[in-house]
Amino acid sequence: MLFLLIVSVMVLIAFLFVLPPLWRKHPVAEADQDQRNIAIARQRLAELKEQLQAGALTQELYDEQRVELEQALSDDLDIDSHAKISPSQGRWMASVLIVAIPLLAGSLYWTLGSYRSLGQAEQTAATPEQEQISKMVAGLAERLEKQPDDALGWTMLGRSYKYLQQYPKAVAAFERAYKLLGDQPEIMLLYADALAFANNEQLGGKPSELIFKALAMEPNNVTGLWLGGMAKGQTGDFAAAMDLWKKLEAQLPPGSEARQEIQGLLAKLATQMQEGAAAPAESKPAQPVETATIDVQVSLAAELQKSTNPNDTVFIYAQALSGPKMPLAIVRKQVSDLPLTVSLTDAMAMMPNMKLSNFEQVKLLARISKSGGATQQPGDLIGVIEQVTLADKSSHKIVINSQVK
Repeated sequence: MLFLLIVSVMVLIAFLFVLPPLWRKHPVAEADQDQRNIAIARQRLAELKEQLQAGALTQELYDEQRVELEQALSDDLDIDSHAKISPSQGRWMASVLIVAIPLLAGSLYWTLGSYRSLGQAEQTAATPEQEQISKMVAGLAERLEKQPDDALGWTMLGRSYKYLQQYPKAVAAFERAYKLLGDQPEIMLLYADALAFANNEQLGGKPSELIFKALAMEPNNVTGLWLGGMAKGQTGDFAAAMDLWKKLEAQLPPGSEARQEIQGLLAKLATQMQEGAAAPAESKPAQPVETATIDVQVSLAAELQKSTNPNDTVFIYAQALSGPKMPLAIVRKQVSDLPLTVSLTDAMAMMPNMKLSNFEQVKLLARISKSGGATQQPGDLIGVIEQVTLADKSSHKIVINSQVK
């Protein structure tokens, strides 16, 4: 009885949305698609302006992308919408729907319905936005095979593959753009970043070459300063990393999250440099800290299994108990791999001074990211062990059993 009452209320709500627009007189509905296209174009233009102001985009490249955006919008606006709703059609349809919707819904549920199916619907529902993005990227890749000289198209394809975390494909796309555009700082930095992600976030070799070549051309480039500091830190050149990040800090808005993160990293670098300078004066024997390892068993709580998809990304990582939240070691898996056991080691450090062996105790986390991004977001599923001692060589069990609010 309660179920029927709920269904009746939902049908009534549906009528409130569907019937009034059909009953009222409407002009020809031709502008909806145009308005959506204009809104998308405005959003993209705002992003381009932000990149230009941040120094991540040259004026020349900004102008080229703006021209392409205007041309694409012009092409979209040329497409006429033929959707028309006359007053008589709307009222006639409204009368039919009043009778048809309850009868059709009731007959379908009587024939096919099951209470148990309600719990499965959430698990199997498709994500239209993700499907749409994948189709758009596939279409762009197909077009570029026919127009291989479209440098801006290859750049857009590289960004799209990076968003989808298909890093080898992103590398290939940015490489094509780089060959066509030459030594442009934005392209070099995008290419370097993709190369690093495809190589377990290591910036040595080709990525470093591209980064410092871009910085030589644009010394105040925000992205270049960040990546340059990371590259220097990974080689142990902490003084050079500090110089680059101090320069970056001065360009970031006061009180911003990015500036606070940089300040935390600078403080950690300063501490590491002081400890390194004091080490020769100490008489203590060197400790074998190069082989720090933590074994972690990760599983997903049964009550949360229906709220995940097999392809959702799982991040398993260690953090310092205080200071910057940069992972000391990180492993990327998928929900389909759970349950699993992984080993976090010094080899997985993003920076030499930010690794497991530099800490006596750490925090262990396992997080399922709905977006696939490395940054924690509301809606992600997470499991945490607040404090683990590195001297404890037992396997540590994490159960992903809560949701990030």
